[in-house]
Amino acid sequence: MTQLLAQKLKVALIQLAATADKARNLARVKEHVLKAASNGAQLIVLPECFNSPYSVAAFPEYAENIPLGETTTFLSKLALDTKTYLIGGSIPERDSQGRLFNTSLSFSPMGDIIAKHRKVHLFDIDIAGKIRFKESEVLTGGNKVTVFDVPPFGKVGLAICYDIRFPELAMIAARKENVFAMIYPGAFNTTTGPLHWDLLARARAVDNQIYVLLCSPARDMTAGYHAYGYSAVVDPNASILAQANEDEAIVYSELIPGTIESVRAGIPVTTQRRFDVYPDICNSAETSDI
Repeated sequence: MTQLLAQKLKVALIQLAATADKARNLARVKEHVLKAASNGAQLIVLPECFNSPYSVAAFPEYAENIPLGETTTFLSKLALDTKTYLIGGSIPERDSQGRLFNTSLSFSPMGDIIAKHRKVHLFDIDIAGKIRFKESEVLTGGNKVTVFDVPPFGKVGLAICYDIRFPELAMIAARKENVFAMIYPGAFNTTTGPLHWDLLARARAVDNQIYVLLCSPARDMTAGYHAYGYSAVVDPNASILAQANEDEAIVYSELIPGTIESVRAGIPVTTQRRFDVYPDICNSAETSDI
């Protein structure tokens, strides 16, 4: 039987706090990615909005063109220099029509863009007396499920933060595209994080019997938005393999071949679905790697 994860894979999650100084943010990213690569990480994940403050007001100011912008060029060179798969968290993107997106780019060890995910579900919440945030005031949502190859390991799915609350993206990636992991750069906050951060990661893992990687910014209580932190790696049994606290950190973990298949053999939900009772949402799903 072909294993979804063909070889052992060492991953690193870079939990950093972004400031208003883009140059400083990128320098800090470089420092930590170089450290993770020197410690053997083969796939490295950055957090949501790592090059700018996470705020509706900041998105237009920090937005860049892709692929010609400063941050895209920076990440491409960093992936090439470290010979790693680099999952570039997310940055504000401005397209040729002037629309803004919350966009994640992934790079091969050759520095090539191998995936581009625009956040599909925009973070529009209003919890009375605690937090109000409306990404849709300035951002446009993406329209694709993002899946891509990371040879020789297998396939992964990519989504951003609020996307994790919608299980369909992970279901499609797992059931239609046979990914071994879902990766979610995400900036949950100190209201929603304690409620649902771990819960959602473990739910997506156990729903689909795959690995789930969450990469958050570190918490900065002097910033306008207070990220939760607690970046984590979750296995197909929904066990947390490694996790940070709220501070800046690098989270390392190894993903092991055969784990997915072992879990699925023991609890074979992949072969027990009743599409005679309910529809298969994967039939009409549109996926994309760029």
